[in-house]
Amino acid sequence: MAGAALAYWLRRTGHTPTLVEQAPKFRTGGYVIDFWGVGYQVAKRMDIEGPIRTAGYQIERLRSVGPNGKIKADVDVDVFRRILGDDFTSLPRGDLAAAIYATIDGEVETIFDDSITAIDQHEDGVRLAFCTSPPMDFDLVIGADGLHSKVRGLVFGPERNYEHYLGCKVAAWVVDGYRPRDELSYVTYNIPGRQVGRFALRGGRTMFLFIFRAEHDSVGVTPKDQLRNEFGGAGWECREILATLDDVDDLYFDVVSQIRMDSWSRDRVLLIGDAAGCISLLGGEGTGLAMTEAYVLAGELERAGATIAEPSKPTRRGCVLLSKASKPERPSSSGTSQPGPDSVCGSAIWRCAR
Repeated sequence: MAGAALAYWLRRTGHTPTLVEQAPKFRTGGYVIDFWGVGYQVAKRMDIEGPIRTAGYQIERLRSVGPNGKIKADVDVDVFRRILGDDFTSLPRGDLAAAIYATIDGEVETIFDDSITAIDQHEDGVRLAFCTSPPMDFDLVIGADGLHSKVRGLVFGPERNYEHYLGCKVAAWVVDGYRPRDELSYVTYNIPGRQVGRFALRGGRTMFLFIFRAEHDSVGVTPKDQLRNEFGGAGWECREILATLDDVDDLYFDVVSQIRMDSWSRDRVLLIGDAAGCISLLGGEGTGLAMTEAYVLAGELERAGATIAEPSKPTRRGCVLLSKASKPERPSSSGTSQPGPDSVCGSAIWRCAR
C-alpha cells in the first residue's frame, strides 16, 4: 500500500521510481478495513475516490452475539458517519491497493515476484541484489515491506530489536457460500481473550476474522491448528467456520505487534509504513497512515531536491521501493507482512471485550 502510493507521488514530483513487489501480482479482495481521515483525503488527491466508493460497503450494523447466537448489542454505524461525514467507507484492503496501483500501472516500472537479498550502500548510491533479477543501482532505497520488513532487517538489524509483541495473533480468510450472511452487518462473538467476526461480501463470499491471546512462538503448531485449538469448543458458529479452513489456501495469519524505532532512515535507505512504525491492528488506521506518510515523504523529497543523494555520478535509476502485497500462510507464528484489519468495527469491540 505505502509503496504503490509513494511511487505515484514520487513520479508526480519528477522522480523515476521502481517498485519491487514480492507478490506475483496485485490481488483484490481480502479483509475489510474502515477507510477515512487524512488517508482518505490523500486518496481523493490521487483521484481514486470513485473506485474506492465502488468497491466499498456502507455497513449498517455493528452486532455482538452470544454463544447461542442471541444478539447482545446492536449499534447503528451511522453514528460514525455522522461524526466523520461522507469521507468514510469500508472496503477490502486489496481493492484499495488495486485502485492505488492502477494509478501507476504502465507508468512506473514494477518488478513482481522478486525480493532483495543484499543492500550495499556506497558513495554514489545503493546496489541491490535480488533473488532472481540482476543487481541494480539506485540513488535511494525505500522499504515499504511491512511489519516483517526485509529492508529493515538488512540495514537496521533484527526484527526483535524493534518489535513489541502485544500478546495476540490474528487470522482472516474468505470463503464462498457460507450461511448465515447478515448483509451489511459486522457480526462479532466475544469471549475472554478471543474474538470471532464475520462479514458478508459481494458475490456470495464471507470474510472471517479471528483474534486471540497467545504466546509469540508456537513451535510445531500450524496456524490452522492454532485456530482449531483455540476456538474448536468456543461456541456460536466457531465449529462451522473452522470447518471452512480445510479448503482455504490463502489464510492470513500473523502476530499483533508494533514496530518502534528511533530513526527511520540510514544514509540512503529509508523506511515507510508498517516497516517504519507499525501501530498494529488494535491501534487501527495503518492503511491511512501509510498513505499519509507516502504523501508527506514525497513532498519532503521534492523540497530536498538534489541534496538527497548528490551522487558524484548518476546511478542507474532514481528510487526503488520495496513492497509486499501478498500474505501467504506460514507454518510459524512469525507470520507474514502487514498487520491485519484496520477496522473500527473489529478492533473497537475487541478492546471492549478484553
